[in-house]
Amino acid sequence: MTDDGARSPTLPRSVVVLLGVVGVVALGIGIKAAAGIIAPAVLALVLTIAVLPIHRWTKKHGWPGWCATLAALAGAYLILLVMVVGTAVCLIKFADLLPSYAKQAKDLTTNVEDGLANLGLDTSSTSAALSKLDPTKLAGYVAGLVEATFGFLGFLFFLVTLMFFFVVAIAGFGPRVTALRRSKPGLAAALGTFVSGSQTYLLMSALFGAIVGVLDAGALWLLGVPLPLVWGFFSFLTNFIPNIGFVIGVIPPAFLALLDDGWEGLLWVVLVYSVLNVTIQTFIQPRVVGNSVGLSAEITFLSLVVWTFLLGALGALLAVPMTLLMRAIFLDSDPRAAWVAPLIDATVEDEPEPS
Repeated sequence: MTDDGARSPTLPRSVVVLLGVVGVVALGIGIKAAAGIIAPAVLALVLTIAVLPIHRWTKKHGWPGWCATLAALAGAYLILLVMVVGTAVCLIKFADLLPSYAKQAKDLTTNVEDGLANLGLDTSSTSAALSKLDPTKLAGYVAGLVEATFGFLGFLFFLVTLMFFFVVAIAGFGPRVTALRRSKPGLAAALGTFVSGSQTYLLMSALFGAIVGVLDAGALWLLGVPLPLVWGFFSFLTNFIPNIGFVIGVIPPAFLALLDDGWEGLLWVVLVYSVLNVTIQTFIQPRVVGNSVGLSAEITFLSLVVWTFLLGALGALLAVPMTLLMRAIFLDSDPRAAWVAPLIDATVEDEPEPS
């Protein structure tokens, strides 16, 4: 309001919306440009949040501060080790097994080419595509992925260093949060919700991943697919990728079943994964996790697409935590943005209509 009581001029809503869209686009461009720094920084932050209960438990039981920090740091590094080494082991096992299926792959390729020729669909492009199914070549591609996993030494060094400083800083979180509550209580509450939501998401993903991994391993063992325990563990790892993790997890066992038992084996593996993984990961888990962290299944899937585009492969792993962080900073901390919450929340309570 001005001194004479007249209302100060405001921008038209269309201009405000346009400026908001421009701001979101500019933020996305900046995040994509700095993905090499933002992705490992957020991953280090998420792993630090994951081990906060360890630090809290050790302090509660009278451990010295340095010992509590060391326990939390060991927990964070153990999680990272399981992620990196576990993925590499699964890929190595797959690469080692592929060359033994050279004859089956050649027979399969010949049968497919003959079938396409009978249908008049045999072309040079299809023949070139089928030639890539050579297990020896595929083993080379998988070996390249393994080398890439261990090849980002600079990235891993940066990530490990960030995790060290983040975990060491846990001891000083209390005074910082107290000071933030005094100056910005809304932001402090929103960041607290982000921390608890991220912990819930990680716990639920690990729990459902363990269930899916055990069921997948048992089903693959009954079907006679090689290395069922490896693919069960691979299902556990890929479960941390929302919505489409099972698609990645089914590729190695389905391909091996195809080479072992033909199309019937492939269909059985896909059918079993569809029944188990789609039911749990697509229908049950997103709703349970969404209700726990406050994100609808649609927003969870959209976040997967957006953050994978902006941050690359790590964006798929960090999709939900990144969305929760953006929500905390831009929505939950500002009462004026409360109108957005019903559009992204997992559940919205119906208010009784006025009589």
